[in-house]
Amino acid sequence: MTAEPADDTRSRILRAALDLFAEHGYQRTSLRQIGERLRLTKAAILYHFPAKEHLLAALVEPLLADLEGLLDAAQGRPTAQARDVVLEGWVDIMLAHRRPLGMLFHDIALITRGDTYHRLMRIAMRANDLIAGPQAGRRERVRAVQAVAMCSDPVVFFADVPDEVLRADMLDGVRRLLAATVDVEPSGATAPGPAAGAGTAPSARGTHRAGSAVPRRRPGRPRALDREQVEAARRMYAAGDHSVDAIAAALNVSRATVYRHLSPAGGSNETI
Repeated sequence: MTAEPADDTRSRILRAALDLFAEHGYQRTSLRQIGERLRLTKAAILYHFPAKEHLLAALVEPLLADLEGLLDAAQGRPTAQARDVVLEGWVDIMLAHRRPLGMLFHDIALITRGDTYHRLMRIAMRANDLIAGPQAGRRERVRAVQAVAMCSDPVVFFADVPDEVLRADMLDGVRRLLAATVDVEPSGATAPGPAAGAGTAPSARGTHRAGSAVPRRRPGRPRALDREQVEAARRMYAAGDHSVDAIAAALNVSRATVYRHLSPAGGSNETI
């Protein structure tokens, strides 16, 4: 009988570790439990991973490497283009790594250890700088930090929402944040717009004139979907595993709104 390839054993250990960390948490999972699931000795696991912390680092590595590759691809582009590349790419990477992110959320203190934490902070700072732009003022930098959170946190908090729906919602939210050009101070005074050269993400609704208040959104469900939500709705319907009611509930709109956007003519079509 031939020996099992080392890489395959290592991959099996990582998959089992991720499963057990997700089930029981990192702190409550022992190397012995991982070995028992795979019918390996603790010594066999230690051969590949000298300490349990090395398992965590290996599980997080693909996420960090993907984020670093994304920022490298955005570096050097014009501010508006770099911002779009980072925002869309960040959301896609977060969705692609949902399981490790869920594990980290339950054991968030783990990433404060060693090189992983410092590397993650460097990634976050680079993303903030690319989103804000080189001439950004304080408010633009604050929005950039908020934008990164908006492109990350919902992946953990809305684990039951389909990827395509959550992606559309996340990008819609972050673009609305960055499209705002007027801030109101707590005292009611209007703050100046973004610093020259900082730019803002494009918005289908346009920007507000300086000195005007940002209109409040009327209560109730929105009557329209943005382009990405329309594409998500059409993909869900074409897949055949979502009813119109389910799509409407996922996107928080009425059935009529879904019908209007699914219809080729743009009008309501009850035969859909």
